[in-house]
Amino acid sequence: MQMYATELMGAETYDDSGNFVGRIREFFIEPAEQASRVSHFLLSRGRFPPLLARHDQVAAIAPGTMRLNCSERLLELYSPNEAWLAVRKDLLDQQIIDTKGRKVVRVNDVDLTEQQNEKNVELRLTQVDVGLPGAVRRLLQGVVSPALIRKLQSKLPQRTIRWEFVNLVEPDPLRRVKLRISHEKLEDLHPADLAEIIEELSTAERHGIIASLDEETAGAVLAELDKRLTTQIVEKLDPEKAAEILEEMSPDDAAHLLAQLSKETSEELLDEMPGMEAEEVRELLAFDPSSAGGLMNPDFIFVGEQSTRDEVLQWMRSQDLNLDRLDTVVLLDNAAHYSGSVPTSRLLLASPDQPVAEMRTEPLLSVPSDADESDVFELFDKYNLRTLTVVDAENRPIGIIAVDDVVSRLVQK
Repeated sequence: MQMYATELMGAETYDDSGNFVGRIREFFIEPAEQASRVSHFLLSRGRFPPLLARHDQVAAIAPGTMRLNCSERLLELYSPNEAWLAVRKDLLDQQIIDTKGRKVVRVNDVDLTEQQNEKNVELRLTQVDVGLPGAVRRLLQGVVSPALIRKLQSKLPQRTIRWEFVNLVEPDPLRRVKLRISHEKLEDLHPADLAEIIEELSTAERHGIIASLDEETAGAVLAELDKRLTTQIVEKLDPEKAAEILEEMSPDDAAHLLAQLSKETSEELLDEMPGMEAEEVRELLAFDPSSAGGLMNPDFIFVGEQSTRDEVLQWMRSQDLNLDRLDTVVLLDNAAHYSGSVPTSRLLLASPDQPVAEMRTEPLLSVPSDADESDVFELFDKYNLRTLTVVDAENRPIGIIAVDDVVSRLVQK
């Protein structure tokens, strides 16, 4: 039988002798034991201390009533437990994350199914109601009969989320651990989707989620967030955690983030980062943000122009390369000067012994680090570029500007 949380709140409870015990005021899930089973029922008794009935003490349950398989004397006095998830307090009217729909929604009701055992009945949480039927049940509960409510809500469009696709929002890190709330499902979402979700949450909730994500995912999300929100989140993070996130970001994204912070905070985080990564970011921070140097990423692939296609591919396979940066290979002449670039697609289609110099794209384009971003945008538009190499005063490549960096900058404008 399917039931709803709203139908059980206030339900009259009787012991095995038919004596009235109290009314259900709350019920709990114990995630450490079973993620969906209702483990305890809180029974209010007016001016007397509330009692607690365990799931194995329930003989029968239906909308409005519950019968126990034991005497009232065997029930425990209620004592709060932060490791329990309270359905009324922690779920009803609360915001949750629908990981399948990639959005934030508000819970109107909770769907429960009955499981009959040999000596007792258990309730399992199957899905949450985020639609109009749940809102109607909440509005009319206690005003009209449960049968009439069910008849009315059956004609309304259903909007539910299966419990396994629900991710709870809990900003308190200690309670999050007690409830065993994991954000593994969130980590599977695209960073852009996760950023949109986080933007809908409160400041404390945003901070709680970012702090509990793995560093790589957190860095990708921060790179997608609005500058104002990014600054708020990073400034409230533990400096060691913030530095670990920055370490996982691309140097250009890390530099953009640090440039938004106060000089004092930026220096503190750079001091927490490993020396090599911090030095890369410091060098980028020295460039004007609206210049080619301020747009570029210093992580790029470069090879000698006399190398063959097979030599380059074998070398690339042996390196720990960022797959998102495999769009273009930069070529160097014998003096280590910039001599062109080759799209990875051309490498894959070339013959094994063909020199990469023969695959370079025309015209030969590059920009100095102090070039204005407007000139960079014009080149991307004119030649339909995917990447553009940035060179120093001696024509040595020092970074790559990718089309996504250009698009992001244009969107910000």
